[in-house]
Amino acid sequence: MKKNFYAAAIIVSGFCFSQEKNHGIKAGFFDGIVTAGYVDHGAFINFTGPNISFKNKDIKILIGMLPSLRIKEDKSEGAKNSTIMPTLGAGLTFIYKKFALQVPLYYNTKTATQDGAWKTVLGLGYSFR
Repeated sequence: MKKNFYAAAIIVSGFCFSQEKNHGIKAGFFDGIVTAGYVDHGAFINFTGPNISFKNKDIKILIGMLPSLRIKEDKSEGAKNSTIMPTLGAGLTFIYKKFALQVPLYYNTKTATQDGAWKTVLGLGYSFR
């Protein structure tokens, strides 16, 4: 059991702390990618957050958390939400050279008129790295 743990720790540390290569699996905190898209009658702006990525030459695939700003006007009666709200999504990002295609998932919480539900979205963006 201990040997398996040590072997796993060595492999993970090799992925996380190895020198920068042009390919391979790597954990990251922020990758300099910004995307925008449309969801649920509103827009979003995403920034890549903590993730695990795979890179091979000009192609990079990320799976991770997506700190976001959702822009949506609240048309309900009475007390209203802010038009711009911070939120957290999760999903996949595909990067080819500097262009990004993102498939984030967001959870819309339950309201008086709607059940809570996951929303799948599509966004386009740019990689600054």
